[in-house]
Amino acid sequence: MSIPCNQRVLYFSTYPPTECGLATFTQDLASAAASWNLTQPAVIAIEQGGEKTSARPPEVLFVVRRDHELDYIKAAKMASDVADVVSIQHEFGIFGGENGEFVLTFLKHLKKSSVVTLHTVLPRPDSGKLAIIREMSYYVDAFVCMNRLAIPILEQVYGLPPHKIFYIPHGAPSHILEDKEGAKSLLGLSGRTVLSTFGLLSPGKGIEYAIEALPGVVHRFPNVLYLILGETHPQERKRRGESYRALLEEKVHNLGLEDHVCFVNRYLSQEELVQYLTATDIYLTPYLNPEQVTSGTLTYALRFGKIVISTPYLSAREALQDGTGILVPFRNATAIQEALIELLEHPEKMHTIEARAKNAGTAYSWDRVGREYVKLFEHILYQARVASFRE
Repeated sequence: MSIPCNQRVLYFSTYPPTECGLATFTQDLASAAASWNLTQPAVIAIEQGGEKTSARPPEVLFVVRRDHELDYIKAAKMASDVADVVSIQHEFGIFGGENGEFVLTFLKHLKKSSVVTLHTVLPRPDSGKLAIIREMSYYVDAFVCMNRLAIPILEQVYGLPPHKIFYIPHGAPSHILEDKEGAKSLLGLSGRTVLSTFGLLSPGKGIEYAIEALPGVVHRFPNVLYLILGETHPQERKRRGESYRALLEEKVHNLGLEDHVCFVNRYLSQEELVQYLTATDIYLTPYLNPEQVTSGTLTYALRFGKIVISTPYLSAREALQDGTGILVPFRNATAIQEALIELLEHPEKMHTIEARAKNAGTAYSWDRVGREYVKLFEHILYQARVASFRE
């Protein structure tokens, strides 16, 4: 079942050419949902500063300057004119005002149904962030969380009505490659056991602990290569330049790991990312924030059937249960080293976990995720029609 062709979905979020996970997510979601509802998506993009606005895709109808509140009012009026339902991607940092409060300005002026996807759910939010989410619930028809562990937090901490909370997982490519050796050959990695981490680089990634785990691993398995894929996060670069990358590079040098660690310092295209993930043997997410509720990189790794070694942040705790991956303590290089050696010494164990990951990853296909969003859009539009008949 699909949304009737005369009903249009508009997405309000960051959007390419902005280089961030949220922008990529929105573009992928818009494309996946459009394949089910047979309509072209519309987008209102939030400009973070520094984007090449001339390169905006044609579906972008309007660009909101992050810190200009009047732009949010104009955006809401435009969305009300052209869309039947609005999908808002929410992170506190992408909207202007204190704690991103300008999203409320948009919602107050929006005259159409709306769905908010929460990319961050803080178990212990400060009063300002808590107040914004609670006020959003007065205007929003549905909230999407991408982790079931977030549902009781939204109900008990934020006080959101249970009937407004829906679980839909993060999406990942519907079509994946499975020729690992072929991908390694194309990337010049033949003969290497490939570990990888991808995403915008920042201190919260905990990559230093993965690097510190390597000396004992490469002593036993000298063909191991750790790929650190992605440029520094733009906000991190603004605040501290390339200091975190420099720290990691110095650690690699001091540990004598130049032949075992490779930095790919650029924002990867989808095609490049697919090649690197296909070539990966073990994926690492040694993240430091135990409250991180969503990880697109973890979702991608599982979608590609990769063995994942991860710290137990909220997203990993849900995704890697039942032997789908391996959880290690936070800030513990020794535990990462032991997990890597255990896997590399027992190929049969690697094959078992890979099979579990591949099976679990089918749920994250954008084809499936897009359909779930379309079903939710249909649901709230139906509820809106019923409510209008009762008035």
